Amino acid sequence: MPVGLLTLELHIADAQSLKDKRQVLRSLKDKLRREFNVAVAELEHHDVWQRSVVGIVTLSNEEKHVKEMLDKVLDAADRMLGSTLINQNVEII
Repeated sequence: MPVGLLTLELHIADAQSLKDKRQVLRSLKDKLRREFNVAVAELEHHDVWQRSVVGIVTLSNEEKHVKEMLDKVLDAADRMLGSTLINQNVEII
């Protein structure tokens, strides 16, 4: 069973505190979970105000479906984050 991992690296320039950062991340995580039924978690830079790495995971019976789902999630995240999204990586395990 293929598992897909999408990793997003973010630079939240407007964040002046961890509270600001967490507000951005909470909004992103809630929207992606609700719209795509994926698992979302912050993976790195927990105590840094303006940086974060977010992991998004999905699985399916077919690798093609996993890739299509992660492409849709990436498109939605890109629309939500704009220039905040500085790097992304997709892995199929």
